Amino acid sequence: MYSLDFRFDFGPHSVRSSFVSFVSFVVPLFLLLGAVQAAEPAFPARPVRFVVPFPPGTTTDVVARLVALRVGDRLGQPIVVDNRSGASGTIGVETVARAAADGYTWGLGTTTTHALALILNPKLGYDPVRDFAPVALLGDSPYFLTVNPALPASNVREFIAHARANPGKLLYASVGNFSVGHLSGELFKKAAGIDMVHVPYKGSNLALIDLLAGRIHLNISTIAASLPHVRAGKLRALAVTSQQRVAALPQVPTIAESGFPGYQASLWVGVFVPARTPGAVVARINREFNATLGSAEMRDALAEQAFEPGTGTPDAFARLIREDTARWRKVIQDAGLRPE
Repeated sequence: MYSLDFRFDFGPHSVRSSFVSFVSFVVPLFLLLGAVQAAEPAFPARPVRFVVPFPPGTTTDVVARLVALRVGDRLGQPIVVDNRSGASGTIGVETVARAAADGYTWGLGTTTTHALALILNPKLGYDPVRDFAPVALLGDSPYFLTVNPALPASNVREFIAHARANPGKLLYASVGNFSVGHLSGELFKKAAGIDMVHVPYKGSNLALIDLLAGRIHLNISTIAASLPHVRAGKLRALAVTSQQRVAALPQVPTIAESGFPGYQASLWVGVFVPARTPGAVVARINREFNATLGSAEMRDALAEQAFEPGTGTPDAFARLIREDTARWRKVIQDAGLRPE
């Protein structure tokens, strides 16, 4: 038992006794707290599950696996990729939202799952802001505007002239209604003052088949899907939707360079953990992702996927999500689109 002497006796003996009692109480308490902290294993003490809400082999899946392998090496624990695809990624993302907030479940999120999902579905099973802690921005995959070489347009201005001469007759494709490709097309239509008809597909490969056959006139898709056909001369790339040109095809200008300053659209990809995950754990994961993405080896590997790596703080990533959500909401409203 430890006791403190609270007598109001200021004699030398009393002060000395109180001090001894105080020390005999406090020192063991600090030793006990130190022992408890030492008993808690440092993060991470076991493998981490990384939920990727898209099928294996997609660009986002390939990027996630490339980066996770290196991050796992840095953390000293394997990162196990768990593909949970369906409902445009929302099924897998909801799995992460419901996981324990201990740092051992990560989730891959995109513009679609975190900036667009709640706009398009108010009854979504998760809240993109409230239910997650943003950790790291892996980077983004911009889009190509590609046409069949038979179309009389070798650049954006010539395409716009052709579209204005044929209002409502040109068909442009994306991987689905309210996808980033679809909304990028609506943004382009408004900026250019042209009238095109959107044709949604269930996958980029299906759209590419019809573009190669000349059944559609313009495809707005991720670079990785179009790149092989552009390099083979089977498709013509008119512009890229990012703010800067991409290393994969540096000769292709941006839409902003083609006469529309400020135009920018891309599919960003990032890592999230459940809300209330300890801040120290979030900071540690962010640090390892930034170090991995900053290496020349990783940047070269991602360039092969036509993916522009990104780094930054969790707060900067959260700000990007808020800004993108507001921007795409305005695009949807301006285009008069009505989510079902």
